[in-house]
This record gives sequence, C-alpha cells and structure tokens, in this order.
Amino acid sequence: MKWNWGNSLVVVMAAFMSFILYFVYLMSTTESFSHDLVTEDYYAKEMLYQDEIDAETNTNNLTERFVSKRTDNGWLLVFPKELELSKIKGKVFLYRPSNETLDFNLELNLTSSHLLIPDNKMLGGRWNITIDFMYEGTPYLYKEQITY
Repeated sequence: MKWNWGNSLVVVMAAFMSFILYFVYLMSTTESFSHDLVTEDYYAKEMLYQDEIDAETNTNNLTERFVSKRTDNGWLLVFPKELELSKIKGKVFLYRPSNETLDFNLELNLTSSHLLIPDNKMLGGRWNITIDFMYEGTPYLYKEQITY
C-alpha cells in the first residue's frame, strides 16, 4: 500500500479523536475533577427563594445598614442600632466557594451591636457571609461577598 496525504489525514484525525476521548474519560472518572453541585437540594432551595427576597427587602428597609469590615482580629459585622439586640434570633453562615470543608455557622447571641468573626476561622480568599435572623417575628436576611 502506498502512503499518501489521505492516509495521513485519517491517522491524524483518529489520533485527535482518541486524544479528546481520553480526556473526556479522564475528566469524568477522576475524583480530583469532581463537578458536584454547590448545594445538594437546590430544587428545594429554589422553592424558598421568594422568602429570601422578602427577608432581604426587610433588611434593605432598615434606616441603617450593616457595616462589614476587616480588622486585625478578624471580620467585624456591625448591626444597625435601631435593632434591639435581645430580640434578634438567628445565625451567621460563612460559605467558602472554593472549599466546602471551611464553611461554618455562628449562632447570634449578641451582647453588643458588634459581632467579630475570629481571624483563626477565616482563611484568605473569597467568602460569602449570610446573616439570617428574626426580629419581632419578621425575617431579615443580609448577604455579602467579601475577600478576606
């Protein structure tokens, strides 16, 4: 058999297809390339989304805003002064998009309008902070993306 450009073209195309199929197989079977969903129950979360919108609207209707800033000791959250601290019940959720093992919750037991998230719990990088609380039977929700 004589070798010509047509045979070379078939060999190159077969090699390229094999290369692509190998990487598809590698990406779908290797555990380090895990492509999990951000939340396991995202359908149920979607059904509750209107409640989140209403709670965020309640937060935006406050006369004062939340203050959020980095300090030497960690991340400081300052609650609006118009809220009576003893009536606030809820939690603070810190979500790390790059590593779910770093996510954690803090219960809101406020003695002052300042809540400090300790430096030893925060690693440098992007965090999503969600403050979900009830005040006099009304839900409130505050969300912020920060870079620590």
